Amino acid sequence: METEKSRYIINTENLSFAYEEDEGSEPRKALDGVTLEIERGSFVAIVGRNGSGKSTLAKNFNALLLPTGGAVFVDGLNTADDSTLWNIRRCVGMVFQNPDNQLVSSVVEDDVAFGPENIGVESSEIRRRVDAALKAVNMYEHRKKGPHLLSGGQKQRVAIAGVLAMEPECIVFDEATAMLDPSGRREIMETVNRLHKEGKTVIIITHYMEEAAQADRIVVMHKGKMVMDGTPSEIFMRGGELAALNLEMPFAAKLADRLRKGGLNIPEGIITEEGLADCLCALK
Repeated sequence: METEKSRYIINTENLSFAYEEDEGSEPRKALDGVTLEIERGSFVAIVGRNGSGKSTLAKNFNALLLPTGGAVFVDGLNTADDSTLWNIRRCVGMVFQNPDNQLVSSVVEDDVAFGPENIGVESSEIRRRVDAALKAVNMYEHRKKGPHLLSGGQKQRVAIAGVLAMEPECIVFDEATAMLDPSGRREIMETVNRLHKEGKTVIIITHYMEEAAQADRIVVMHKGKMVMDGTPSEIFMRGGELAALNLEMPFAAKLADRLRKGGLNIPEGIITEEGLADCLCALK
């Protein structure tokens, strides 16, 4: 177990979870026997249609939900053990869909300081953490502003800074771009990629395949089960299976396929707009 603990930050073992319905009704199973290992420092996208179980899975990663069957281990700690809850929450931070629901103060830097203050971090250390977190998401210049003056993407970056100030090793983004416009989504994904390059373990829950294509690994959920697991290139080579699950290919992958069928020498495995642009430029 020591070897696994040093390599994996999160692992689930035959994880099941069911939501309690109205009295007299059967619990509604949202996860069904999910066994998954997340390596430290990796960038994993979890995708699936609404109701596939992807957000339920995310909430099991930091004990917001507890398994009704199987187990979840975070940094080797069992999430079902109440005595480990604090260490688990410090290890895995979460950013949710609606930034307005995550901001609690009337000044940006006060909001970022809220978490460290609540756990008794010394004031000079809070100052260091707040400044570092805001700089990490390119929001330092807005530190004195009220969150209500910010765009949706900027608010979400402040929410991310609040998580960073707690210094987690892993950050889970649960549909964190779903309520943003294209510009806001791009801002958040730039931040996500930068955090990963700096060594954070990043997990994104998304239904945007263009976002999933930026990850190192994609896990596909369907009806509470893990039905695919591989690199983006491996997953998007299975277009027919994705279509059967009502999941779309990234736009760049679809365009590359059409150009290939039209006679252009486009190699397999093109899944991002940047990759397609580089390929087309090389054809000239």
